[in-house]
Order: sequence, then C-alpha cells, then structure tokens
Amino acid sequence: MRKSALLVSACAAIAMGWPGTASAAPAFGEYVALGDSWAADATLVQISGQYAPPGCVQSARDYSKQVAAALRIPVFRDATCGGAETGNMTGSQNAPLGGVNPPQFDRLGPATDLVTLEIGGNDAGLAAAVQDCLTVNPEVSPCQASWVPGGVDLMSARIAAAEPKVAATIEGIRERSPHARILLVDYLDGIGTTHGCFPTIPISDTDAGWIGRKLVELDAMLARVAARTGVRFVDTYRGSVGHDSCRPPGVRWVEGLIPFSSNPPGPAVPFHPNQLGADHQARAILAALGR
Repeated sequence: MRKSALLVSACAAIAMGWPGTASAAPAFGEYVALGDSWAADATLVQISGQYAPPGCVQSARDYSKQVAAALRIPVFRDATCGGAETGNMTGSQNAPLGGVNPPQFDRLGPATDLVTLEIGGNDAGLAAAVQDCLTVNPEVSPCQASWVPGGVDLMSARIAAAEPKVAATIEGIRERSPHARILLVDYLDGIGTTHGCFPTIPISDTDAGWIGRKLVELDAMLARVAARTGVRFVDTYRGSVGHDSCRPPGVRWVEGLIPFSSNPPGPAVPFHPNQLGADHQARAILAALGR
C-alpha cells in the first residue's frame, strides 16, 4: 500500500512538472535578437522571411532561432539583417537583397527580458576591407597600401570610433527594455592571424594576417564595451579558432571566397558563418545562460 501511494505521488509530481522537467516554465518570456549579417547567419539557401524581409538573408536556423527554440521562449523576434550598422537600430535599413527592415529597436518593448546583440563589424568597415585585399599576386598586399598608409592603421581607428556607438546601442536597449538580460556576442575566427591560404582565398599572407588581427581587435573592443556597460560578453571567437575559412569543408565554420558551402549544401555568402558556425554560437549563448 505504501509503495502504491509513493508511485501515485511520484506520477503526480511528474505531471505537475518538477524543476528540470519538460513542463518547467521558460526562463524568459520575450527574446529579441539584434544585429548584422553574422547575427543573421546570412544564407542563400535557407532564407527565412518570418521576422524580417527575405532580403535581409536571415537563416531559418540562425543562432538566435536555435536559442529561442532551445529555451522554449513564448515570444521571439529576430530583427537581424545583413549589412546592418548601429544606426539601423533606430533607423530603417534597405536590405541587401531588397525590402526595408524597420528599425531593429522597434521589436523591443518593456516586456522584453532577453536580448542578444552582434554589431560593429559594418560600422568599422571590416567586411568591405576584405574585398579590398583580394589579389591575383600573393606577393602583393593591397590592403597594406590602402588601410595602413605610412604605418597608420585606419581600420584600428575605425574600430575605436565604433566603440561608443556599440555602447550607445546597449544603452538604447536598456531604455526600451529595462528588465532585459543583454548578451553582446562577438565574431568568429574568420581567417586566422598569421597567414592565409592563397590561392584558395586570393589574399596575401600579409593581408590575411592583418584581417585576422583586426577581427581580434574588433572582438576585444566588444569585450571592453560589455565590461564597461555591465552586460554579458559571449566569446564565440576562442572556441572557433582552427575552424576559419581556410579549413576544409566540414571543419570550417566560416566560408571563404568561393560561394559554396557544404553545410548547408549550396550557394553561400562569402566570409560569413555557415551552419556549423551558427551552431557553435548558439551553444556558446546557451552556455552563457547556464544551459
């Protein structure tokens, strides 16, 4: 009789949902994802227009969608868009492949209690600089001539100029969503910091190493902003080292110049995370949230 009573009690407890069971209440009620093409995990084969214009090239499996699903968040809005800058938080944006993405901050509200933000790369112009570095001669380093004239690193200056803009973006989130937990996400390892892989990616070793170091510098700037503003910094770079665009398919988490990805198979956006990269960033964010 006693065993039967215990069994009934246990079944009742499971039905009611003990902590850690599938019926436990979600930790967050409203999640908004903000950011640029790396936050959108820009894609050409699994574009989603559910939360933003298809021209924003949001992936149907970008990291924020994965986080929202894993945490079973009831209200989720993904504002991320390819090409976004900090100014597109409060101003509308013409999406890269057409359509207009409303100001990303329009998705925030007083009830928003979780926000991820990945921004700053386009403010600094690092993505555009990659195109400037392309060459048919591995002995030529065009980016050194255009971006480091006379030993003065113009990209470093632009990264420094982007710092207060990212900080102001975080303050803007707080004004609109004062109860939100904010996570500032950095950028994956794109090309390494010492050399490239010419001719697979037609950039000289000198310029490839420079791009890689500027990405590290950009991430360090984001870490400083997070520390100064008191938000959680999510380091996705460190775990991505060894998975840069020079690695073979299945190993690389960022695609190179050749616009084809093995994961997911099909056309890719050059120098952007593939699905493996998106999955890594989702895991890093969930770990930062204690999941």
